[in-house]
Amino acid sequence: MSQKIKKIAVLTSGGDSPGMNAAIRSVVRTCAYHKIECVGVYRGYEGLIEGDFKEMNARSVRGIINKGGTILKSARSKEFRTVEGRQKAHEALKKAGVEGLVVIGGDGSFTGALIFNQEFGFPVMGIPGTIDNDIFGTSHTLGFDTALNTVVEAIDKIRDTASSHNRLFFIEVMGRDVGHIALNAGIAGGAEEILIPEEDLGLDRLVDSLNKSRTSGKSSSIVIVAEGDKIGKNIFELKDYVDQNMEGYDVRVSVLGHMQRGGAPSCFDRVLASRMGVKAVESMLGGETNFMVGLMNGKMLLTPLDKAIKGKTKINLELLRVSDIMST
Repeated sequence: MSQKIKKIAVLTSGGDSPGMNAAIRSVVRTCAYHKIECVGVYRGYEGLIEGDFKEMNARSVRGIINKGGTILKSARSKEFRTVEGRQKAHEALKKAGVEGLVVIGGDGSFTGALIFNQEFGFPVMGIPGTIDNDIFGTSHTLGFDTALNTVVEAIDKIRDTASSHNRLFFIEVMGRDVGHIALNAGIAGGAEEILIPEEDLGLDRLVDSLNKSRTSGKSSSIVIVAEGDKIGKNIFELKDYVDQNMEGYDVRVSVLGHMQRGGAPSCFDRVLASRMGVKAVESMLGGETNFMVGLMNGKMLLTPLDKAIKGKTKINLELLRVSDIMST
């Protein structure tokens, strides 16, 4: 293994997700294992510009594998979007003797890392951390599994109320551009309908489907709605339409919001984060740069950052069919 790099920095950027701390821990301890230095960058790219660094060792990351959020904090940085801002960041890294950068975040964070590498030739490696699971090149992003468990738990509790009062609940989950959370959690939670950006069910068809459910003997229903679903302008418009076109249902709305991002990471996310951190550091020490670490068919593989950013994830068509059958 080539080991020209002697000091690596790690940062978290964009929206937080469960498993980010476990990934930080993995990066730091892999550096310690290979006897190279590691620094944590506070507040993402904003901290990179300001040189807000902290030396980290194996003991610095004890007790964080089970914690949600990110101990390094995260922040949006308008200045890093400018050439001047990126120049300041590069100077701060050089001053600190840092020779490689691991970025834990989503496509926006990876875009910044890619541009930074192109401008300064600085080695970068990405670890996908976002609950939406919308990054090309990995079957699972950090936090996706935990978010699913959180959503399913909430659906189970809401169903108790729906069944007790013959209510129809619209439950909005995160997923602005993709419906991975909605589709998987909807099936696991036994939802009668699942509305996702990739499939336009249509308002009339939605009402027809709910009427069929009631005719079949269902006295309550759960409809899972991805926030990016195209049927209505928002979930409250869906509620109003159903109120106007269906009788006999007490229609309610529940928006799960940012609770989906919080909480201790699942076992799956902790193991995934640990594997990704090791792969990211060892790949960089082996001379690789401009890649994202991803899980594909059970193996840790590298995807070029530009492909990870530009590529589109696809919805599982089998799950759509399973959803249709299960809602019978």
